[in-house]
Amino acid sequence: MPESATSPIANEIFAGSRVSGSDVEISIVTTLDGFEALEKEWNDLFERAATPQQVFQRHAFLRYWARHYLDARTQLSIIAGRIDGRLATLWPLVRYRRLGIEVLSFMGAPVAQFGDVLVEAGDNRAALLQAGWTALASLGVDLFEARRVRTDAALCGCPLPGIAILPGDLKAPFANLSWRILPDGLGVAYSPRERSNHRRRLRRLNERGVVTFSEPEPGPEASAAAATAITIKRTWLLENAILSQTVMDNRFQAFFEDVAGDAATGLRVSSIACDGRPIGIDLAFDCKGHTFGHVLAAASGYEREGLGRLLIHRTFAAAADRGNRVFDLLAPADEYKMQHADGLVAVSDNAFAFSWRGRLMRTLVLARLQPMAKAWAKRLPAGLLRRLVLR
Repeated sequence: MPESATSPIANEIFAGSRVSGSDVEISIVTTLDGFEALEKEWNDLFERAATPQQVFQRHAFLRYWARHYLDARTQLSIIAGRIDGRLATLWPLVRYRRLGIEVLSFMGAPVAQFGDVLVEAGDNRAALLQAGWTALASLGVDLFEARRVRTDAALCGCPLPGIAILPGDLKAPFANLSWRILPDGLGVAYSPRERSNHRRRLRRLNERGVVTFSEPEPGPEASAAAATAITIKRTWLLENAILSQTVMDNRFQAFFEDVAGDAATGLRVSSIACDGRPIGIDLAFDCKGHTFGHVLAAASGYEREGLGRLLIHRTFAAAADRGNRVFDLLAPADEYKMQHADGLVAVSDNAFAFSWRGRLMRTLVLARLQPMAKAWAKRLPAGLLRRLVLR
């Protein structure tokens, strides 16, 4: 592995490992035009090889991410591996310079909730992954920061190089929809008392006005609902003095407005309205029989009615109606999510160092200073947090 970050990224092609008598041809795509040109091949690979939790590696999702988040300080560095001309693996990465070092990370941050690579199944899988690692190491970067990697990620399909896990104990809870939802209400996973409480919450909400439920199809109506969801979420964060630079960033809303209008992204909207005014909206992604809940936005002032719980149940029901079997609540495993969970998947942040600069960044900044800063931020007074959020 190189000890200095001197090799420039270019649109280059070079031979990788050999699999089943054929060479793995590796190319590094660094331009938006190159990324767009991969769309058909990318979609074909996704359809035949991706697992549901790789929803955030869809070409359509990353196309909108690039539209809103890719800037002049960040360069695409997509590793594409082909066998006999057929696209067999993709590493959707970006490259940037931080604190004087060269870093690679997954495309999609901060909106993508899981990071991973795409790779064909079969006997060549381990060799294809190794070819990707070899290509990555040749790019001359100091660090590969691989955030939100699930234990069932394709990236974990071969031994990872070195000890790279950063501090943190993230888990992604998921719900089995056949246990959670029945045609006439809550499923057997909930106690009789909880099912009774659910009916009581619905009655209380109906006392506030005429309650309607809707799931607009991808298009202008869904885009408008997505914008409303982000507004509700931001208001709730401010009222509760929770610092979230991601949600407060204008790009976050613009991104969701775009993806809600395009069926290819898999984003689906579930909404609860009272007297015609949206009070609860969930934004979730469908992928291969699973739904991934991303934004849960419940208006303040409906705590007595249990609006947040009602919205989760409504979102579960809508996902089941679309034929999905599992609802992934994403990391972290907050208490409110665990009340609806049937299992957990471990998720880790990782940093792979390729030089002394990278090792220093991993040890000092990522493993020590960043966790300390997050812990310190949680202890800030509510008023100061609100001012920071508004900035």
